[in-house]
Amino acid sequence: MINISKKLLRVVGQTNAKYKMFEEGDKILLGLSGGKDSMSLAHILKHFQSVSPLKWEFEAVTISYGIGENLGEISAHFKKHEIPYRIIETKIFEFGKEKIRANTTFCSFCSRMRRGYLYTYALENGFNKIAIAHHLDDAAESFFMNFTHNGALRTLAPKYTAQNGLVIIRPLILARERQLSACAAQNELPVMNEEDSCPAKQYGGKEPIARAQTKELLAQYEKAHPKFFISLESAFNNIHDDTFFTPKF
Repeated sequence: MINISKKLLRVVGQTNAKYKMFEEGDKILLGLSGGKDSMSLAHILKHFQSVSPLKWEFEAVTISYGIGENLGEISAHFKKHEIPYRIIETKIFEFGKEKIRANTTFCSFCSRMRRGYLYTYALENGFNKIAIAHHLDDAAESFFMNFTHNGALRTLAPKYTAQNGLVIIRPLILARERQLSACAAQNELPVMNEEDSCPAKQYGGKEPIARAQTKELLAQYEKAHPKFFISLESAFNNIHDDTFFTPKF
């Protein structure tokens, strides 16, 4: 039996209440990378589906990059826990080798291709929502990466509607990464090894370092200011548009 901490369930429950993540009649597609975050989210969705007074369904799907990922253990795990799961085979890695220039990162290309396959599968199979396993640490890192490298103030929205009409939800957006690490470790979830599942690791091009540097910077800042993430979460809900330089304000 999977044991999910009450604190983690409470955080996701509060997120659901605030942003209406799970609604009557929803058919939700979980984009599952096989990492600790998405594996934990699969079981969290299973829990909320079982206790919700509303009727909704979900399915987990992994986009295979064509690098020989071994997904057998994950498939067996989900079969045991009665979680619908499908693997979509692609040639993303092969396409990437043809299109990516030397000394560039594979990540942005891979992300676009993966999203395209995910959206296509969702639309062709009647899903109205896609669940992504981003957490508060991801939102913080994205904010500071955009701020530092792109000159923009933006982060990861808890819920938004894509141009194709699909609603993207992030049920873990208020949870901390360490909570999900603990959940995966405690339950011995079959987490994919990044070395074997990440195309960038096998591509041989330039590895992305901006996110790793940002993660380290935020860790140092939190060490010096223990309530940093609490304040940052509050700030994401307390935006004073009229104090910025954009003419429309």
